[in-house]
Amino acid sequence: MSTANFVLTLSCADRPGIVAAVTTELAGLNANIAESNQFWDRETGRFFMRLAFAAPAEIARDAIERALKSPIERFSMKTSLVAESQRKRIVILVSKFDHTLLHLLYQIRVGWLDADVAAVISNHPDARKVAEDAGIAFHLLPVTKDTKAEQEARILDIVHQTGADLVVLARYMQVLSDTLSTRLFGQVINIHHSFLPSFKGAKPYHQAHERGVKLIGATAHYVTPDLDEGPIIEQETARVTHAMSAEDLVAAGRDIESRVLARAVKLHLENRVMLNGKKTVVFG
Repeated sequence: MSTANFVLTLSCADRPGIVAAVTTELAGLNANIAESNQFWDRETGRFFMRLAFAAPAEIARDAIERALKSPIERFSMKTSLVAESQRKRIVILVSKFDHTLLHLLYQIRVGWLDADVAAVISNHPDARKVAEDAGIAFHLLPVTKDTKAEQEARILDIVHQTGADLVVLARYMQVLSDTLSTRLFGQVINIHHSFLPSFKGAKPYHQAHERGVKLIGATAHYVTPDLDEGPIIEQETARVTHAMSAEDLVAAGRDIESRVLARAVKLHLENRVMLNGKKTVVFG
């Protein structure tokens, strides 16, 4: 029997019977649950669930939605139903540092990330060759104080024209405006060296070296109008020592940033991240 794979995510106020109500409807469609994750946030009283399931191919998506309508209404659920056959599309924004861009493209090429890059956008020409060698459309949109609003409008146009599901800031060294951050809320992931919060400016690793830090790291988070304070998706740290130079810290930081961003993108693409106020629920 041929099947179609789906991912259902839901959240609602916690009460008995939620899982039973949903799984009973899926069983009635002869669907087979492949993976189930649940979380009860005791502080907020919210319940979160992610179900990956396979339904008989002859069962149309709208039939699944009709079957789930009863528990959705009964429990006042917020839900998302995604067909895994729909390959996601990404737009990547980058400036001069291309290590996270290259890592994302590699992970897509080897199949670890299941997505297509619809476009690469940059405020510098440095990444043009990387994009063109990969057969990806490259858009050079230099940003100044006077052109920022116009260029962000063009970014938004590219996102909409390509049908992108996700925007990835792969060391894009521009702060998105409140307007763009709000328009794309929950659809933009940024990588930030957040374990160096005291060191601002262009060379945080050099400042960290001067202060003799013992721990560096990076955080991938959703972008919000509150700069670098969006809901966290993934993090990693590494121990460093006095024997390491500033360049050693930069190299270690590049590796961490690349891994953390790729993992965050994968979690998002697989619908494993659910927003919970200022936090996230992440089903690994």
